[in-house]
Amino acid sequence: MADSKMGSAHSRGKRLLPIICTDLRSTLIQKRVPHLSMYQFRCSGMRDSSDNGPPSSPGSNPSDYVEDFVCNEDDLQENEMKAFDMPDGAGKVLVVKQKGKISAVGSKCTHYGAPLIKGVLGEGRVRCPWHGACFNVTTGDIEDFPGLDSLPCFDVSIEAGKVKVKAHKEALKSSKTVKTMTSPCGKDSRSFVVIGAGAAGACAVETLRQEGFTGKIVMITSERALPYDRIKLSKMLDVEVSKLQLRDESFYKEHGIEVRTGTSVKSIDSKGKKVILNDGSEINYTRLLVASGSKANTATQPGSDLQNIFSLRTIEDANAIHKVLSKESNVVIVGASFIGMEAAAYCVGKVNSVTVVGRGSVPFQPILGEKVGARILQLFEEKGVKFRMGCDVTSFGGEGKVNEVKLSSGEVLPADVVVLGIGAQPSTAFLQGTDIEMQRGAVVVNKFMESSIPDIFAAGDVAYAPVFAADDRPASIGHWQLAHYHGRIAARNMAGSRAELKSVPFFWTMVFGVGVRYAGYGAGFEDIVITGDLSAMSFIAHYCVGDVVTAVATVGSDPAAAKFAELLAMKKTLSKEDVQKNGKAWVDSPLL
Repeated sequence: MADSKMGSAHSRGKRLLPIICTDLRSTLIQKRVPHLSMYQFRCSGMRDSSDNGPPSSPGSNPSDYVEDFVCNEDDLQENEMKAFDMPDGAGKVLVVKQKGKISAVGSKCTHYGAPLIKGVLGEGRVRCPWHGACFNVTTGDIEDFPGLDSLPCFDVSIEAGKVKVKAHKEALKSSKTVKTMTSPCGKDSRSFVVIGAGAAGACAVETLRQEGFTGKIVMITSERALPYDRIKLSKMLDVEVSKLQLRDESFYKEHGIEVRTGTSVKSIDSKGKKVILNDGSEINYTRLLVASGSKANTATQPGSDLQNIFSLRTIEDANAIHKVLSKESNVVIVGASFIGMEAAAYCVGKVNSVTVVGRGSVPFQPILGEKVGARILQLFEEKGVKFRMGCDVTSFGGEGKVNEVKLSSGEVLPADVVVLGIGAQPSTAFLQGTDIEMQRGAVVVNKFMESSIPDIFAAGDVAYAPVFAADDRPASIGHWQLAHYHGRIAARNMAGSRAELKSVPFFWTMVFGVGVRYAGYGAGFEDIVITGDLSAMSFIAHYCVGDVVTAVATVGSDPAAAKFAELLAMKKTLSKEDVQKNGKAWVDSPLL
């Protein structure tokens, strides 16, 4: 594996450390421009990398700021956080006390705006209750994902035993900021190429600039769109790509990131350090990140080439499905996991009928177990969705367009539209012919995201990587959150750091207003202990291997999933025996 090459790769990395180059940020800091305080740098995304605490005094325009005494100093206990309203309806701040120090940051998660006061306070960071993103409570920097933005941090002072917070109004309103990003420099001849513009690729290119990389960055994607929020596709098939984009075109231009859309990679020349494109052109690289994501599985049964049979992976797929739906449509969903079930939920009320075909006895069975899957099945049936479980599709029928689906049970379903949610495979065909170590189609990487070939890294769905929450047991996990984290760790190491994978897998789904959150790595679970009320959709399912809880799935029980994720991140364990004796008491017990 790549571990044996770490030493040489690391020494090469040192030789390739950034060439000193003056950019806007460094120029302003060196000249100490008087009208730009460190607070303004922070809120505008130009924070000095040496700033490890709250910003200094505010700028010269008092009308842009609001300040107030939010509480008494002794109102905050050690390892406690509270949210306070700032004057004139300007917004809320999250105030935290740890190690005797009081700090204040934005109060809403930068991903979907969840109130962080309802989240979980860990060692130096707060974790979002909805989707698990983590933010440093002193700097506001994002430390785990999803999302790309950090929190603004605000000036805190103690006067006569009272806590005063001073905050920029716009920062309070948005509760978002972009971390410092350097600019490209003509003196830096290095070229870093990123294949893929999903969560891993998008996070990687930003991280490279945040880590001080001043060379050329090229991000290649076969899609004709800038990086976008892919996980929304199965929930809103009619969405416009402009509403899903993570960043606009000007962002990438401003930071010197070249994005080549509609561009496919044919092969890699690892010895010559070249990426060969389908049109025959080549791109030289100093270091390469493979973050090409997954390719949706397609049907192979007779009739699978008929029209209106769709896989769902891209914005084009989603829009194409929506275009052929009508009130008269009979829709058949093949596959009863996340893509299939979310697509089924979307179709309810928009079409004549929705039928889900799945191999297991209930939806989500391999991941969530039979009892939880049965309750979700009941939820869907209450909404009019029909199920044909425990069977396969044997063929599709129709003339030009699909009009029926034949099952292994012998039943024939009317079908005007078929949506396939039958899994995906790593998109790594272009790596054939290289010496890169692979496992089940994915690139084997170490905890630094390094492949077996020097200067080639992998992240996201294509990475067969150590799982921190499973004692570094390797796996290929297709999670949106984990892909972000992979991209960040890979980029940091490409830029010369030695950052290790330490994230806890966290994923979620939302169907008919019911949110299911999952934290941990429960593959191969042996038992499930359920606390709460499954029938009322308010429960925690604990997935156990031996006496250890390795993962939880929660509904109506926030912030249990976030709490469990933070517990694993701190290398603590929850025992099956404890859950059996004390139920969900662990959720309310002190973490610190």
